[in-house]
Amino acid sequence: MAVILYHNPRCSKSRQTLAILQDRGVEPQVIEYLKMPPDAATLSDILDKLSMAPRDLMRRKEAVYGELGLDNPELGRDALIQAMVENPILIERPILVVDGRKAALGRPPEQVLGIL
Repeated sequence: MAVILYHNPRCSKSRQTLAILQDRGVEPQVIEYLKMPPDAATLSDILDKLSMAPRDLMRRKEAVYGELGLDNPELGRDALIQAMVENPILIERPILVVDGRKAALGRPPEQVLGIL
């Protein structure tokens, strides 16, 4: 089983999700997405797996969200995804991807167990 965790070590939910996985013997490939953000195609694929629109995966309380005017309803999917690629702090975390087919947002952390 190939397991990827898009992780922020400074985030308690992300750390809890990693601990839950490790407690169950799952050692994911950990990607610190703030250092190595996913590209637009990867992020689009993750959104599809999550059945989410870009804004559903955005941290809307981040200052950059307002600074960039990302609440503008005229901005399309591609523009919002590009904003997340360029400003990965906007991406909600953690995100678990299993076997390249399924994804789950670890909010709450236990939610990732449903795709293992």
